[in-house]
Amino acid sequence: MPTIETLFLLVLSILAMESADSIRSLYRHFLAGITEKSLNAFYYVCSYAKADYSKFMNTTAGIALKLIPEKLRLQPVFLCIDDTMVSKFGKKFEDVSKLFDHAAHNGSNYLNGHCFVSVMLCVPVWNKSKIHYLSVPLGYRMWQKKESKLELAASMIRQVMPQFRDRKNVIILCDSWYVKKNLVSIVDEYENLDLIGNARSDSAIYDLPPQRTGKRGRPALHGKKLSIHDDFILSTEKIGDYYIAARSVLTNIFGSRKVMAYVTSPEKESTSRRLFFSTIFPEQLEIFCAWQEKPPLNQTGSDRMQFLPLLLYVFRWNIEVSYYEQKTFWSLCSYMVRSRKGIEMLVNLINITYCAMKLLPYQDEAFSKYQTESVQEFRFALSGQIRQQVFYAIFVKNIENSIKSKTIMNALKQLIRQQGYHL
Repeated sequence: MPTIETLFLLVLSILAMESADSIRSLYRHFLAGITEKSLNAFYYVCSYAKADYSKFMNTTAGIALKLIPEKLRLQPVFLCIDDTMVSKFGKKFEDVSKLFDHAAHNGSNYLNGHCFVSVMLCVPVWNKSKIHYLSVPLGYRMWQKKESKLELAASMIRQVMPQFRDRKNVIILCDSWYVKKNLVSIVDEYENLDLIGNARSDSAIYDLPPQRTGKRGRPALHGKKLSIHDDFILSTEKIGDYYIAARSVLTNIFGSRKVMAYVTSPEKESTSRRLFFSTIFPEQLEIFCAWQEKPPLNQTGSDRMQFLPLLLYVFRWNIEVSYYEQKTFWSLCSYMVRSRKGIEMLVNLINITYCAMKLLPYQDEAFSKYQTESVQEFRFALSGQIRQQVFYAIFVKNIENSIKSKTIMNALKQLIRQQGYHL
């Protein structure tokens, strides 16, 4: 119970202060006024408490899945996988190392810091009679060089899959870094799990095996090797922003499993083409295209159904939006804890507060107006209410003990300052 209370107070302080620059800052400006716990108690609970933060993912996933309306229960849910870099100037953080970052803006492709692998869940909900996919990041795990990011991502998927036993289609969405055997093999472990992912354009792909001829000898395992430039016929018109081609193939990445291969190009004559694989076929999906919130999914007609798995890949972009919001507005990169366990705990507590602001408008009718607002707007409104309630609690406590005019005046001044006025 003391551990649970301390973790709860940390989450409350992150909401009330609208940032988590450091545990010391949270304690000095909020926690010290509402609890008798020492500063060290909050450092200790992050680094040494026997709390399994990996199970936070299961709890968040369970809450999000309960939000799916009954009429949308057969719609697919998505698990987006990606990783993000956090730059740190100090070298005393545990497991800090030199990392390659193709998106770095520091004049070099390398930075000193940590790499976190994360999983995001996208579930369908109603929003103004349209199907809106609510995106909730389930958790973060710090990458250590003794374990590959592929293995780390696979372990996180295995952690949350028990929550999806009654789901018809659970689809992993990932970029080309994760479309490798160490991760894609996990789709064979669960009957309802599939994968749609971008792949390297030079991946070896083959036509399906030819029909058996009845002649002696071992039958061919696959047909001829295919080229994404010569063996894929692009659609006659753009679907969304691209011309698309599709066909069933075999590839070394998925072994003997037949998959759909999609090739996209911004222009028909362009030599720039991208390759995607999908283990799920269009006829296996039950998705209400007409009620989708955004194009090109809601523009899909019967002649475009073969491209449906590829169009679902658009939901992967939600994880990039989450990274941007958490890094810019939620102090995801500002941690000052040194131990790996402490860093992971604090990062996942920040993630819990972020998820709470995304889930609460769909859980409680009183906050439903924030369904269409940014998560930062909702946090701003809620944090003001938290600080007011704390002020009133302290105010009443001081009056009950003894009427001290100086204490009351100081408390009133604090409230007025919080409301944006100055004495």
